[in-house]
Amino acid sequence: MLAWKFGPALATGNAIVLKPSEMTPLTALRFADLLVEAGFPPGVVNIVNGYGLTVGQAIIEHPLIMKVAFTGSTLVGRKILKASSESNLKVITLELGGKSPTVIFDDADLEQALKWAAFGIYYNMGEACTAGSRIFVQEGIYEDFLSKFTAITKNFAAATGDPFRVGTQHGPQISQVQFDRVMSYIESGKQDGATVHTGGARHGNEGYFIQPTIFTNVKPEMKISREEIFGPVGVVTKFGTEEDNSSSLFHKVNCAQSADKAVPFGGYKQSGIGRELGEYALETYTQTKAVHVNIGQRL
Repeated sequence: MLAWKFGPALATGNAIVLKPSEMTPLTALRFADLLVEAGFPPGVVNIVNGYGLTVGQAIIEHPLIMKVAFTGSTLVGRKILKASSESNLKVITLELGGKSPTVIFDDADLEQALKWAAFGIYYNMGEACTAGSRIFVQEGIYEDFLSKFTAITKNFAAATGDPFRVGTQHGPQISQVQFDRVMSYIESGKQDGATVHTGGARHGNEGYFIQPTIFTNVKPEMKISREEIFGPVGVVTKFGTEEDNSSSLFHKVNCAQSADKAVPFGGYKQSGIGRELGEYALETYTQTKAVHVNIGQRL
């Protein structure tokens, strides 16, 4: 996320003020050391640690800052837009929450579909805006898919532990707040009548570890089907034909959690505004200016 914003901003000649997440500040601070080693002039890149309510609010309200790029929740994205409208009308790009679908048809390569579906939801413990948390499977392969996907999920659960330990495939959530949030969604799914096919509980007695979880028998109106959970919780749903499903459809195996620096990335609707990566990313850090030169017109 840091590189996605620094690259186009610096390439188009901007100075930068970055507030990293208070949960993950170390990467940005190490990056600051590398900038010094590389000989960047003082003041071109400025990294300020702090909380969103203080440092973040100061950035969005500052009259000399003309552009803000933010990655985070839809709730905070709304606050940023509001603050921009009440200050100096900054240009805003937002990369917000998502509820991405993975759609698997009867004619898909099942082995590959299973691997991509698991990677799509369990990558980074589900803490990804592109997490494939809604998995739609056509009825002809549904039972076979669910059985094998359950086995993969249990393998992730068995490989849960210290992220620095060799062999670990599934680590903790980022914080107590996020742990509680994910567990509240799991409880919501249970209360709404969905079936916990596997997982659905804390892993162990210490830390912020949550068992990789699969829900079935989920209705579209349930929170776990409609809202971003940002955790290792997937919903597997059976469908009959393309007409039963309004999501993006793939008959052959596609991919998940894949990005290329040349391909624009961004959300639709409440998942964001603007694009990052590719040539499109440069546009939001520049402003078109027209200069008219009179070469002979007289009044």
